Amino acid sequence: MTNSDKFIKDITDGNTFKGDYITLGAAMLDGETKTNAYVNVPLKTMNRHGLIAGATGTGKTKTLQVLAENLSEKGVPVLLMDIKGDLSGLAKPSPGHPKIDERHEKIGLPFDPKSFPVEILTLSEQDGVRLRATISEFGPVLISRILGVTETQAGIISVIFKYCDDNKLPLLDLKDFKKILQYSTGEGKKEFEEAYGRISTASTGAILRKLIEIEQQGGDLFFGETSFDTQDLLRIDENGRGYINIIRLTDIQDKPKLFSTFMLSLLAEIYSTFPEQGDSGRPELIMFIDEAHLIFNEASDALLNQIESIVKLIRSKGVGLYFVTQNPTDVPEAVLGQLGLKVQHALRAFTAKDRKAIKLTAQNYPDTDYYDTAEVLTSLGIGEALVSALNEKGKPTPLAATMMRAPMSRMDILTESELSALLAQSQLAKKYNKEIDRESAYEMLNEKIKQAEAEEAKQKAKEEKEALEREESKQKSRSTRRRSNRQNPIVKVLSSPTVIRSVLGILTKMLK
Repeated sequence: MTNSDKFIKDITDGNTFKGDYITLGAAMLDGETKTNAYVNVPLKTMNRHGLIAGATGTGKTKTLQVLAENLSEKGVPVLLMDIKGDLSGLAKPSPGHPKIDERHEKIGLPFDPKSFPVEILTLSEQDGVRLRATISEFGPVLISRILGVTETQAGIISVIFKYCDDNKLPLLDLKDFKKILQYSTGEGKKEFEEAYGRISTASTGAILRKLIEIEQQGGDLFFGETSFDTQDLLRIDENGRGYINIIRLTDIQDKPKLFSTFMLSLLAEIYSTFPEQGDSGRPELIMFIDEAHLIFNEASDALLNQIESIVKLIRSKGVGLYFVTQNPTDVPEAVLGQLGLKVQHALRAFTAKDRKAIKLTAQNYPDTDYYDTAEVLTSLGIGEALVSALNEKGKPTPLAATMMRAPMSRMDILTESELSALLAQSQLAKKYNKEIDRESAYEMLNEKIKQAEAEEAKQKAKEEKEALEREESKQKSRSTRRRSNRQNPIVKVLSSPTVIRSVLGILTKMLK
């Protein structure tokens, strides 16, 4: 058996599965594509997470597109974080190209242009289905992590949530949260102290400043109603294909706090609401985070810790996380060690640091008798990659340099008119894009303050009236006494002792 025959046998044996699978392309050896040695990924292990890495322009986004298409075809819904804004073309079939035909002839696979069911989502004011969540749904622990507050401040946030629960005050958006913080050390200070103890004005001020930071990055658009139901990410179309949900994040790179907030919310909601899947044989949802190095570079410590925890736990819910980045070293080691599928496109060795990074990257892949992994990493062409997956028993498949198949959908974005037409027929847009601002903590506290002020004004007016009446009564009494002490001059003369004696004398003489 020749070395080539042995290679084909090893690849074929290692990539033959009993269950359903996705074909990524054909294996290559010594620059030759082996049309009878396909590189497959079993659907069963795709909830074991993955990595798509490589230098700019080597084909990472196209690999993401291929995986999303094939998952959709298998009835698995997909969620894509589209930071570059170049994935909306999934909604339209590929126009084809001679180079695509040439590639597929080498691979030995037919090329079948297709469109896929796509839903466009957004965190900001861009067109798309609005993603929102309420403050109450986050809860005090998650809010504290997002804000990065001290232990004392986290305790105050817990008290705030307890007060709102006890008094049936819905915490829906940032203005609700800001209002209750101000109320706790302002008009409601006495009420809070009696029920929960003293709350420091300095601490609430620090929390408010952190809230304003999120608000300035667009948090006022994210927090509120209608809350997005993560079950809507699991939709299947009438042809049995999973929806590809694309979150437009082209304006999120300078808003790390907002993205951290969204990711924490989404991962926590998925983990808490999705049922345990056990050994179901297929994933429930696959999430792709494009340009993940931007996320890890800017993410809060809370997000990093949460991602590390979620990566370890969420696969039991049938959810797979896939990170698309330039270099595997961009991903924290605690996360990297948990990733089952690795698709490594070419890396460039321009500096000593680059060469060191390539050697470290090579160590992340299974040993092979057919390649010098570090050398292959620098010689791969566009649309070629080293691939290692997990087989159905959870063991790594043979490392294979692979010519990747081309996307079946358009490798370009939708036009404005196409995007508008897609959004016009969206059922989710009708469900979530109506803004709701029902009565919540902000309005209720304002009404409570207004009533208290009215009652205070009424009591003050009553006291002023009573004081005025008392003063008038005193003045009247003094006036009466003064009148009684002042006599008419004639009366005064007639009542004098001299006049009285004279009158009495006259009367006495008359009687005689």
